[in-house]
Amino acid sequence: MASRKTLNVGIDLGTSRTVIACDNGIRTFVPSYVGYAKDAVTEKMLGKKIVFGDDALKYKMGLELYKPIENGVIKFSDDPDAHNTGYKKSLEVSRELLKHVISLVIKDEPKDNLIIRGVVGAPALASLNNKKAILDITKGILDGVMVVSEPFTVAYNLGCLYNYLIIDIGAGTVDLCRMHGTIPSEEDQITSLMAGDHIDRTLLKLVHKRYPEANLTVNMIKRFKEENAFISSQGEKVTIEIPVNGKPTTYDVTDELRLACKEIVPDIVEGIKKLVATSDPEFQNELKGNIVLAGGGSQISGLKKEIENYMQKTLGYGRVTKIEEPLFAGANGALMLARDMPDEYWDEITEE
Repeated sequence: MASRKTLNVGIDLGTSRTVIACDNGIRTFVPSYVGYAKDAVTEKMLGKKIVFGDDALKYKMGLELYKPIENGVIKFSDDPDAHNTGYKKSLEVSRELLKHVISLVIKDEPKDNLIIRGVVGAPALASLNNKKAILDITKGILDGVMVVSEPFTVAYNLGCLYNYLIIDIGAGTVDLCRMHGTIPSEEDQITSLMAGDHIDRTLLKLVHKRYPEANLTVNMIKRFKEENAFISSQGEKVTIEIPVNGKPTTYDVTDELRLACKEIVPDIVEGIKKLVATSDPEFQNELKGNIVLAGGGSQISGLKKEIENYMQKTLGYGRVTKIEEPLFAGANGALMLARDMPDEYWDEITEE
């Protein structure tokens, strides 16, 4: 019998994007959307029943479109009994998404005798129900699995394991995690829902208030924000092209974009203040100098400086560093954990 090959993967199952990194050097991401063909015509056009990511968004008018990850966790997993039907569908869709991203990194691997072990990142304060849902969707896909705090995977990737404070700004959550040389406890972590999706909703509301005739969706706003997000008062005017009665019209949204992006800052600094104030007083000043911004939201222009200014007012001092590769930091750290963890740390997953 041929020997079995083990592949480790690190997975960031995100509200906006699902990111994966693999032992074999392949890493990629897919927007966290899954679309099911509405009828035989759509299926024939696409050549498949299910599509993912950008394809799901591109052909959404012919699809039943699902976004199974909400606030960083599988939708309805906070209270699965109260949302039984919706929860089961979210599990099914999340499972298809996981199978898809796994297939992208093992497509050139021999399928026989392959063992796949994965570390999956979750929000800092994900509940037992949230984690159980992730474990459930991995059955039959991963042979071994660990669910760990997403900011911890970022810290592990960067080697920031002692007296650092990681702030992971995603679409669904902002996760803050205090690192002091061990696996962080619940007291070391804070999760806030004032994240990227909150910025999108706020910006949409502000634009509609100023330009009520504008016809745009939250997905249009999200794409625009990801290309233009900023906080600083300096810079050029920011405009967006919006259809009005079918005709593209250009609008100035500079102030609206700045205000929407700034909304998350006070909440982030309040979290920093809480984690600093409850840490060992001998190391508090060092901790305030080791704030690390990660996640897609870390790329908002001017955010680093804005947080430092707020920290100066509320804590007397603060120094923030922005990581260079926010998209893959969590998945890369999860992969490193998968490689480093001894066998006894793994929960073996078997098919039911």
